[in-house]
Amino acid sequence: MIVSTAQGRVEGFEHDGVLNFRGLPYAAAPVGSRRFRPPEPPEPWDATLDARSFGAPSWQNVGGLQATLGGVAMECAEDCLTLNVQTSACDDGARPVLVWIHGGGFTSGASSTPWYDGAPFVRRGDVVVVSINYRLGALGFLWLGALGDEFGASGTNGVLDQMAALRWVRDNITAFGGDPGNVTLFGESAGGMSVGTLLAVPSARGLFHRAVAQSGAGDNTFPPSLAEEVTAAVLAELGLVDAEAVLTLAPEKLIAVEAAITTQVLREPGRFAKRSGIALAMPFQPVVDGHWLPHDPVTAVAAGSAADVPLLAGTNRDEWNLFRLMMPGGLDHPELLKRLDRIAGEGHRFHDAYAAARPDATPDELWSAVLTDAAFRVPAVRLLEAHHAAAAPGVRSYEYLFTWPTPAFGGLVGSCHALEIPFVFDTLGRSGAEMFLGGPAGPELHTLAEAMQEAWIAFARTGDPTTDALPSWPAFDPVARPVMRLDVTPELLADPGRAELDCWAGLM
Repeated sequence: MIVSTAQGRVEGFEHDGVLNFRGLPYAAAPVGSRRFRPPEPPEPWDATLDARSFGAPSWQNVGGLQATLGGVAMECAEDCLTLNVQTSACDDGARPVLVWIHGGGFTSGASSTPWYDGAPFVRRGDVVVVSINYRLGALGFLWLGALGDEFGASGTNGVLDQMAALRWVRDNITAFGGDPGNVTLFGESAGGMSVGTLLAVPSARGLFHRAVAQSGAGDNTFPPSLAEEVTAAVLAELGLVDAEAVLTLAPEKLIAVEAAITTQVLREPGRFAKRSGIALAMPFQPVVDGHWLPHDPVTAVAAGSAADVPLLAGTNRDEWNLFRLMMPGGLDHPELLKRLDRIAGEGHRFHDAYAAARPDATPDELWSAVLTDAAFRVPAVRLLEAHHAAAAPGVRSYEYLFTWPTPAFGGLVGSCHALEIPFVFDTLGRSGAEMFLGGPAGPELHTLAEAMQEAWIAFARTGDPTTDALPSWPAFDPVARPVMRLDVTPELLADPGRAELDCWAGLM
């Protein structure tokens, strides 16, 4: 199958009724001494582009959790701005388009990860699925504004890459059977945080029409003052005095420093998180630069930046348990109370609220529940509240909570971070997913995956995730707060975890 795009012709392939086009350049990343600048238009080509292989992902430290879960398994590149399109037909079908932004803490991940395969979406919903690569880590988010106006986008380049991909979709997706007027942006973890950020970017308005934020919301940005601290730490780790020296540094050296800085953050909780006593080990994230991103996302959304964009957002019940696997345990109650005191000086209040719902929990388990809320659930609820406050008439938001617990990892992680992804994509049997699920999925898990994917498809079509496969799903409101619990037996919850959420009032 050959399709004509604005840059030239591309040739994909068909597999099981789905047309696949891989590695399509949607922009060009300035490289070498020109790096840290905004993406540029892709160069056109004359010959037909072979679109049967994925493009290289951004430079990153390959291995660790991403590799375990079926992540990056190919060479990386500095010019990594490619996307993939999956569709049932390249005709005038004007199908809804779903654009996926992968997670990975803004420092890892790739659109080629097997359980991001959009083929089940295409077959079930007759939609078009686009997945993208974008610049990560220092290449996408290192703040170098002090070097001059030409580097004013350096702290948001990864987000500008995502916007460039959305512009490509606007200009080209019709040729792949998609509707550029019905684009749903969805992502998980740093991808969900990217969705929350893009809701606040003025120049992104009109490029997407619905948004799904999975385990990521609008709290993961830095003001320039904190971004400058990260930059200073990077330069110190490299032994550099002048930031200009990073312009010609080998990408491998920058990536090695990313790992070192992240390790420092883990060892020094709160180093780059002075807004609270909680530290999320993500030293590279979008910068509120005053131009591309004028305000932090929650403030912008509350002021109406996404008033016309329906929003679906939610989290997994035990998000932090996945990260807990990589951290030493052994907390006792005195140390737990000391950590809780650092949050707001009210350690006993936090302890009592969290322990009331978990009477048999160990101190490690209680601390993990607190971190789950700090990093994921509280930001999701606050984004939903901001969206609800400013939404235009008829524009609604919806909240979910994924609670199915995996028996993998000795049953220690419950319904942890990233576990919902193979259910949303209905890729339960793909590489990495079976290991995460603790073995082959039974019929009840396939039924859950079908129900979740149908809800995401319904939302992409109409802005409402209601389907016959789930109980009635009312829109979000901050008082009743209906939440769809996604599990083998789905149910609608009424304001779950309110006592814990109330602990965070006025914090972070």
